[in-house]
Amino acid sequence: MTNAAPEVDGPTTRRRFRVPIIAEILIAIVAVALVQAFVIKPFGVPSQSMEHSLQIGDRLLVNRLDSTIERQDVVVFGHGITWSDTQLPPADSALSRFARTVGDIVGFGPSNTAYTVKRVIGLPGDHVNCCSVDGKVQIDGVPLREDYIYQDLPFIPGTLDCTTSQRSPRCFPEIVVPAEHYLVLGDHRSESADSVISCRGATTANSCARFVPADRIVGPVLATFWPLNRIGGIPR
Repeated sequence: MTNAAPEVDGPTTRRRFRVPIIAEILIAIVAVALVQAFVIKPFGVPSQSMEHSLQIGDRLLVNRLDSTIERQDVVVFGHGITWSDTQLPPADSALSRFARTVGDIVGFGPSNTAYTVKRVIGLPGDHVNCCSVDGKVQIDGVPLREDYIYQDLPFIPGTLDCTTSQRSPRCFPEIVVPAEHYLVLGDHRSESADSVISCRGATTANSCARFVPADRIVGPVLATFWPLNRIGGIPR
């Protein structure tokens, strides 16, 4: 009588290594942080100063890889309470400090830095003033075409311009943009706290302008990605 062949077990199932959920979350956070730190970062539009090109609540994608800033680019730059401050004052509570740190990483919510979006008008070394005889901003004496402007300040040639006794609030004197700085304006000119807000109506510059240092610019805006009906590029 022959012995029965021993039974052979089926193929063994190898146990798959499972990364702990906490580690997965940390990896995702690190990945998001790296992408936003070096490639593309999302931002929200907090004010009406860039209407109609951008609306309040639009979410923007900013290209952090592009350090070449051209005239009429829409850019996002960071600052503190004033444009000369690098960051906001420290938060009072540990919870607020934690929330700011998370916001810095994910690009949503509170942050240690305030961000503003404006359009670059003056490049380093440019002589910028307003206005030409028909009310346009001039760069080195040449009127700039700006089809994106919405609700500009009042200007009536011969009645309310830069030569009349009552000067147009659109007017500002010649401003020389310093090296490694940019002069920025909002598209909604009558509602924009921009580089020349303290210069409008003046006859001499007297250091009235404020500029954006080149190293504070996060990058040019690529497009809007939210809400869905606003997806698209930026008008120039």
